[in-house]
Amino acid sequence: MVINTNIQAQAAASNLSASQTMLAKSLNRLSSGSKIVSPSDDAAGLAVSMRLDAQIKRLDAAKSNVGNATSFTQTQDGYLQKIGKALDRMSELSILSQDVTKSNSDRALYDSEFAQLAAYITNAAGKDFNGVSLFSSASLNVTIDSEGNTFNMAGVDLSVAAYTTTTNTPTSNIATTTAAATALTNVKAAITQLAQDRALLGAFQTRLNYTSEQLVVTKENLSASTSRIKDVDIAEETTEYARYNILVQSGTAMLAQANQLPQSVLRLLQ
Repeated sequence: MVINTNIQAQAAASNLSASQTMLAKSLNRLSSGSKIVSPSDDAAGLAVSMRLDAQIKRLDAAKSNVGNATSFTQTQDGYLQKIGKALDRMSELSILSQDVTKSNSDRALYDSEFAQLAAYITNAAGKDFNGVSLFSSASLNVTIDSEGNTFNMAGVDLSVAAYTTTTNTPTSNIATTTAAATALTNVKAAITQLAQDRALLGAFQTRLNYTSEQLVVTKENLSASTSRIKDVDIAEETTEYARYNILVQSGTAMLAQANQLPQSVLRLLQ
């Protein structure tokens, strides 16, 4: 027997310290919901989860960009719908102006409305979306993923000849039957161009909608991956917590008993 060195107490204290450390770690995991509360818990897992978290943030940003691009095309199409109605009316006026029973005074009245509709189309060509021109020849590169890849969205240009030939007053008018016939040809060409432009916007919107849906699915899958790395299994961790809690209590009791062992030496001294 020895007095100065209590090996049993040291062993009990060491086990108790280890149990207390694991109990504290289990508490941290349960309170934070994460099984990586410090880099030492899973160094590689922490690195992977950080990269996945960053990619998820970029996916959110890309989805925002795609949503804004969709709004841009919808705004474009909103104007084109009204321009389509204006062109329909202009073609109708062109036919009415060719009525041989109408006088030039009557045609002047038709021409006045025709000119106002042409001015409306010309005015729409100068509209913008948050400072970006809605109708220009410039293409827009839309971000479609977390790596910054883009797809080219061609511009809808209202300054092409198919439109300007129709809207360029006073050279385009329906003041006479001859001018009305020419104007009708020009308006029909503008309607054809408008149909092509709206079809192009429809294709862009389809692409953007599919891209947005894909970004959502990708984010879900990445979130599931990072969850498997970082998130704590509550059922499993509560079991571990109960285990370490019992070990701490029993370790404390055994340390108290180990500290009492040297007192048996007193019996030899009596």
